[in-house]
Amino acid sequence: MTGPLLLGVRHHGPGSARAVRRALDEAAPAAVLIEGPPEADALVPLAAEPDMRPPVALLAHVVDEPGKSAFWPFAEFSPEWVAIRWALEHGAPVRFIDLPAAHSLALRDEEAQDEEARDGEPRHEDSVRLDPLGVLAETAGYDDAERWWEDVVEHREGDAFAALGEAMGALRESYGDGGHSRDLVREAHMRLQIRSAQREFGSGGEVTVVCGAWHVPALREKTTVAADRALLKGLPKAKVDMTWVPWTHRRLARASGYGAGIESPGWYGHLFGVPDRPVERWLTKVAGLLRAEDRIVSSAHVIEAVRLAETLAVMRGRPLAGLTETIDAVRAVLCEGSDVPLALIHDRLVVGDDLGEVPRSAPAVPLQRDLTKLQRSLRLKPAALEKELDLDLRGETDAARSRLLHRLRLLGIAWGEPARSARGSTGTFRESWRLRWEPELSVRVAEAGVWGTTVLAAATAKTETDAVGASALADVTALAEACLLAGLADALPTVMRVLADRAALDADVGHLAQALPALVRALRYGDVRGTDTAALAGVAAGLAERVFVGLPPACAGLDADAAAALRGHVDGVHGAVALLEDAGLRDRWRAVLRTLAGRDSVAGVIRGRCARILLDEGELSDDDTARLMGLALSPGTPPGEAAAWIEGFVGGGSGGGLLLVHDERLLALVDGWLTGVSGDAFTDVLPLLRRTFSAYEPGVRRSLGELVRRGPGSSGAASAMGGLPPGFAADLDPARADAVLPVVRLLLGAGASAGGGDG
Repeated sequence: MTGPLLLGVRHHGPGSARAVRRALDEAAPAAVLIEGPPEADALVPLAAEPDMRPPVALLAHVVDEPGKSAFWPFAEFSPEWVAIRWALEHGAPVRFIDLPAAHSLALRDEEAQDEEARDGEPRHEDSVRLDPLGVLAETAGYDDAERWWEDVVEHREGDAFAALGEAMGALRESYGDGGHSRDLVREAHMRLQIRSAQREFGSGGEVTVVCGAWHVPALREKTTVAADRALLKGLPKAKVDMTWVPWTHRRLARASGYGAGIESPGWYGHLFGVPDRPVERWLTKVAGLLRAEDRIVSSAHVIEAVRLAETLAVMRGRPLAGLTETIDAVRAVLCEGSDVPLALIHDRLVVGDDLGEVPRSAPAVPLQRDLTKLQRSLRLKPAALEKELDLDLRGETDAARSRLLHRLRLLGIAWGEPARSARGSTGTFRESWRLRWEPELSVRVAEAGVWGTTVLAAATAKTETDAVGASALADVTALAEACLLAGLADALPTVMRVLADRAALDADVGHLAQALPALVRALRYGDVRGTDTAALAGVAAGLAERVFVGLPPACAGLDADAAAALRGHVDGVHGAVALLEDAGLRDRWRAVLRTLAGRDSVAGVIRGRCARILLDEGELSDDDTARLMGLALSPGTPPGEAAAWIEGFVGGGSGGGLLLVHDERLLALVDGWLTGVSGDAFTDVLPLLRRTFSAYEPGVRRSLGELVRRGPGSSGAASAMGGLPPGFAADLDPARADAVLPVVRLLLGAGASAGGGDG
């Protein structure tokens, strides 16, 4: 029985993939053994299904704890995928020979516990994991492992299996396991599986093994069966399920955190897919992308970029132009030296947003099947590229889409994130979402499967559980709002019962004030969706009454941080009361604001904010406002308290800058107080004032500066022009008007006139 044919590869390399195909065609093995979890053997036939399209990944997760999972990704240019497809096309058996996922997931859990137990202890020097390709590239004089791999493998037609195996053997002699201690166990299991396959298929021909080049020396090593079994003895084990899931090129990138990732999956996919002239075809794709972004790129640009890339390759001593040369050529010719378009090219083409597909017959938890069914019926196809989705909740389909996305968020499946409307609409009948499907969401779906077999049932059960276990009143009101947004009518009674109990027992005014806005939003938005919100209305009204009674005493004796937090609660309650259709509640709220605005024991930032709200509501006259400001900024008021009052009145993005611009009497009060502050006190209040006024728009700050420069409240400049503000005159100035005519003509496309002329 001869030894197996060992094909050492890089897990995602088009050169290795092409070489594997050639080697398999020449060897015509009786069986193909692949580095991967043996639990996936039953899933191999699905790779031949017509609706299976890479990139895809094998997903293994612990049955009782789906969050403990692992992925084995495959791209079209992965050598393992090419080997699977070759075997299925030629009727050869395929076996995965790596350590079973049942052991590897259990070992990972043990290692995590050991790491947690050693938290804070220094790591041993030998624990640093070796990057084999990085060491080989450095030895060859390269500072970039990707560029070395391209030159040695991707740009050469010959097979490099023997050379790579020899190089890895030298590394293993020098570095041992290179910090990959678990590899010794994995390799022992692989050797046992190879022996078993040779006994089973040896009479029918050669057995071929496709594995990472790092493992080749260990698989060639002469060991005994007893020694290998001893390494595997006593391994922990977990019960796992396995299936195929869609993957993305972006998750193949090394930046995604996948250990065997690559930096340029889109580029490698291009190299694998094109039959000839890869540089010319690549630069043509780049030109198409730039044209789609309204950049001027001609055929001449592409031709010149190809010439430059090839010239750079010759100058750098490379066999062919690689990604580095094409990027340099694109920057110089197609992007005119700018790196800004290169970011788009790197994102869309070098990395890419390809999302694979798996057949419907692939195993899946019931929740995943229900989600897939809903995605098809609502025409919401998962995509790796982020897209904006605007929904009109008055339409049945869009309302159903909204409910699905909100239910998934309650389950922790963040496929969609709420966003600001691209149309600028703020109506309650519209929603905007940013959708982006990430492979990890398949794990989140598996985790959420413990709550139910359908999205509706799972979201209902989880919401009820979250409500019962919520520690803060605001969390319960947020769940009440989410129930209405997600259309969880069955969960709402439980949430409302918990909400009523918590509200009755919670005496903290801050908690009550924090909970009220979400409750009122639920009332408002629930009506848009046609949901019965009568139960919410009674709880909201009772909550508002308790806030009105408890707020004045709660605002006394606060430090700066507590006052700032309570000021935010005042804003939230004010917005919530404005949405309630109850005139009596609004009147009582205004009375509370008057009390707070005029009580000296209340923190300055809260008094200032209440005064500003009353002024905006028309409940406070200009004279009363000036009187309150005068009292707050009087010499007897500590400077810090006065500065806090100013922040509450004109800060926080409330349009206070424009108020000061248009009411010079208020500006004069602020200016007079500020000029009278002592030097020592000014240093203390400066940070607060700077924070307040720096939030204004540049135009507002400029206008305030002009007013202060000439003295707010002074009427000299205005009276000199008959009451007109600075910059305005009583009559038209023809000379100044004629000066703009040439520019206007150019804008209109009529050409400039040398003398200006009349209109």
